[in-house]
Amino acid sequence: VSSSSSSGLGADAGLEIRTRSVEQTLVPLVSQITTLINHKDKPKRSDKTLQAIQRVGQAVNLAVGRFVTVGEAIANENHELKEEMSVACIEARRAGETIAQLTDVASLDHPESDSHITIFTDKTGVVKAARLLLSSVTKVLVLADRIVIKQIITSRNKVLATMEQLEKVSSFQEFVQIFSQFGNEMVEFAHLTGDRQNDLKDEKKKARMAASRAVLEKCTMMLLTASKTCLRHPDCESARINKDGVFHRMRLALEQVIEIVTDSRPNGENEMAPISIYSGIKEFKNKVEGLRENLYFLSKENLSTMLEVILEHTEDFTDSAYTSHEHREHILELSKQAKMELEQLVSVWMQAQNQKTKDLMEDLEVAILKTCQCMNELKREVHSAATSLAADLLKYHTDHMVLKALKITGVEGNLEAVAEYTCKLSEQKEQLVEMCRLLRHVSGTEPLEITCIHAEDTFQVTGPQIISAAETLALHPSSKIAKENLEVFCEAWESQLSDMSLLLREINDVFEGRRGEKRVYLSLPRPGKHNANLKALKPVKLDTEEQAKIAKLGLELHLLTSDVDSETEKWEDQENEIVQHGQGMSSMAYSMYLFTRGEGLLKTTQDLFHQAEIFATEGTKLASALHAFSDQVHKDDKPLLLLEAEKLISVCKQLQITAKASAQGKSATFTKVDACILKTRNVMTLLCQLLPLCFKLLRKNKAGNGCLKPAPPWKEDRIRTGTNAHTPERRAETLGIKSLENHVTNMTFLESK
Repeated sequence: VSSSSSSGLGADAGLEIRTRSVEQTLVPLVSQITTLINHKDKPKRSDKTLQAIQRVGQAVNLAVGRFVTVGEAIANENHELKEEMSVACIEARRAGETIAQLTDVASLDHPESDSHITIFTDKTGVVKAARLLLSSVTKVLVLADRIVIKQIITSRNKVLATMEQLEKVSSFQEFVQIFSQFGNEMVEFAHLTGDRQNDLKDEKKKARMAASRAVLEKCTMMLLTASKTCLRHPDCESARINKDGVFHRMRLALEQVIEIVTDSRPNGENEMAPISIYSGIKEFKNKVEGLRENLYFLSKENLSTMLEVILEHTEDFTDSAYTSHEHREHILELSKQAKMELEQLVSVWMQAQNQKTKDLMEDLEVAILKTCQCMNELKREVHSAATSLAADLLKYHTDHMVLKALKITGVEGNLEAVAEYTCKLSEQKEQLVEMCRLLRHVSGTEPLEITCIHAEDTFQVTGPQIISAAETLALHPSSKIAKENLEVFCEAWESQLSDMSLLLREINDVFEGRRGEKRVYLSLPRPGKHNANLKALKPVKLDTEEQAKIAKLGLELHLLTSDVDSETEKWEDQENEIVQHGQGMSSMAYSMYLFTRGEGLLKTTQDLFHQAEIFATEGTKLASALHAFSDQVHKDDKPLLLLEAEKLISVCKQLQITAKASAQGKSATFTKVDACILKTRNVMTLLCQLLPLCFKLLRKNKAGNGCLKPAPPWKEDRIRTGTNAHTPERRAETLGIKSLENHVTNMTFLESK
């Protein structure tokens, strides 16, 4: 747990915490213990301080007692974990009692006296008890988490067993009965894995889980129609191939889910994802720029090898039949230039190692800048090549002409025409697979890379399945079930093409400096969710002239969102509530900027006004977090922080009033749009000043003397809201972790005021 490191605290190094629920459950405990450990540096020990220490110590002991009671109940229900869980519970209870004894200081006249061992006389004892407590509580949580994993494995095994029955059935009646059971089991599996996906800390694993669950969701319907087609036409080879393909894909997806959940690979294999050009360039530039700080930390051979690997990957573009001649020439030219720039850099770098003169260091700086600029241009060129190809292909295939032709010729029983169109679909599949491979190189984040790989697999597998389904229909043109089966596979293809458009937009967002998460979709208005008194208003869009008028303001807003993103990325703790609210506001402001260009998911002025209201509410929540944070900073810094928080509340209220004000007619509506964007810009300007201030105060606070402070309330809020969001109450007690969370979270109810 990161927040424990500053006090020398830490859970057992052998216990890896993989989920947010376990990590966040430990946050209040770490905060309270850190409060106790840091008390000694405070110069004055008033009665109020002594009472606060005692209250915190007692709170820790009481909460640990309740926590252990739940842990012991879980142990009794799960015999395979009973022994380990019982030992951890005993250790936790003992450590909690020790902390309570050492903090029993409020009633003593001289707490520093050696006659009574307390937190003041035995600092080592407190640290030791704290370490034992964190280690044992973490162990209980990780053991409880194993129960969740066991539930997912058990659920997967039930699904697999039922799938085997479905594969062997020979009558419709038997199939319907078993498929009904299969459907219920898949729903349970979807719930369990959905909760797990949301709980995973590793974004890469989360993306892999999402991809596997998407396969299972789509394949469930495919399995139904493919199996029914096979039962209706038992002697049809293409129907059997079609069905076998679905079952095989589902088994692979189920296996991948278990690999992610148990963090294991078959036969002990390591997962080796191919390096993308984007990540290769990023790493290369980091190494080059590192020469400013240290001329000796890597070898010239190391840098040369890194560049060679990047340039080898550019061959995926230059060798592709779908890369335009212009892009191919530019990529080859930039590759040649990159080699030359690196040669020049290495030459100056070697001289600087021998003789560190001012002129040589200036030459080195120039060589570093020119090398990085060349790599940026190469990155821009491959990005342009991949995204322009993707945009062209997606536009070309939006009419789904080949799929429509396959359906028509299949129903006609025209085997020759079906064969002709299956060739065209195979060509289309190759184009789309190549598009996914090139997009992966420029996707910018590991989750998006995984999404590209998933899309490539989907096209690779779905193409042949459509062909076998079309062949079956052509052989049995009057078969309703064969027709329905082809429809299902065609819909899966169309759905993946639609997903590619969203993926392309996200890749472009990352390239433009946006963060890699799907943050643009935060709190967007939904149909029927608007305020009741607004339903009568006709939603309108901005016309071209109005977009031109507001373009400058929109651009300013865009630049501010980039500044805010840069500031939030500096924070080590991306789960900090100040960072979360800042990122959320930046995301919403970006969607408002897109509206000024006639793009994005805000389609009408009413969408914009609704988004502005939510943006203002988010700003007010940030102000509350700032008030909470002010209790953690030095008293000399507190007035400035509170003043800035009040300014934020004021500008957010102004925006709220503007967004809610009525506007009748085209001119009044545009004036309101202009005012909303302007006031959103004002909020973002203030946010750009606030975030660096908070970051500075946080670092100052960490480097300071660490006197007694209460646990940060914003972390308490995240425990109460964040963890609940992913775990339905109906299953709270069965999951193990949830009931333990509640008891540790209750420790934060004390305020040391």
